Amino acid sequence: MEKKSQQDHFENDAIRVSVLSEALPYIQKFAGRRIVIKYGGAAMSKNNLQKAVFRDIALLSSVGVKPVVVHGGGPEINQWLKRLNITSEFLDGLRVTDKQTMDIVQMVLVGRVNKQIVSGINQLGATSIGLCGIDGGLIETRQLGDGSHGLVGEVTKVNIDVIEPLIEKGYIPVISGVAASNDGNSLNINADTVAGEVAAALNAEKLILLTDTLGILREKDDASTLIKHIPLSEARKLIETSVVKGGMRPKTECCIRALAQGVTTAHIVDGRIPHALLLEVFTDEGIGTMIVGRG
Repeated sequence: MEKKSQQDHFENDAIRVSVLSEALPYIQKFAGRRIVIKYGGAAMSKNNLQKAVFRDIALLSSVGVKPVVVHGGGPEINQWLKRLNITSEFLDGLRVTDKQTMDIVQMVLVGRVNKQIVSGINQLGATSIGLCGIDGGLIETRQLGDGSHGLVGEVTKVNIDVIEPLIEKGYIPVISGVAASNDGNSLNINADTVAGEVAAALNAEKLILLTDTLGILREKDDASTLIKHIPLSEARKLIETSVVKGGMRPKTECCIRALAQGVTTAHIVDGRIPHALLLEVFTDEGIGTMIVGRG
């Protein structure tokens, strides 16, 4: 029994060494590169997944990658809206936001979730700093479309001068998608959209969206139809033919916009899988869907 236990121990060590060996070329490739991570969904609401994401981000930073985190907060926003008997409505995958809902969104995203993420990362020895789009005029915005979504904004500009000095000094910016329009009204911006625009402005190597799905599926709810690798042109066609719709549409659209503006690759991965970030960045197979600008 003792020999078997010792053998199991050696086999486990061998697996760990193999994983590290596989990760080495990726660590070397991405050292000094910027990776924008959108953090949201189930990965925010389950304690074990939260810890795994924070650990992944801290590890990325410790090996020389320059992560930037953009977060949502949908589950906690929903809890507070329900507690206060405020009805929430979604249109085209985006939350319709009236003044009362906006107050809750701002309180939850800026005052609670943002600081919880910063604290979680800092406890692991990395150094992060929390921001929203209002801080330093980081994100300039205007009301989305014809106003049918209420106080929902679209990004008109990301002022990277606010965060570039932080990134270069080793800080991990943690950004929530609340910004102010020219008239001073706070607007709620979809976190996927913010992540894509921040990635484009920073000329990031990667944009990674942590979601509650395996990635882009050709057939809804059929895991076997996961698209692992897709060019930008085909991703556009999937939207046009309504293969991609609902909440997956703004995610895919933000990837397309980011790639069109110079981001090298965009990834939609399942945040319900522990350490999904490291699996995507540091392994040969990766997980989820990778969208690339060319072929």
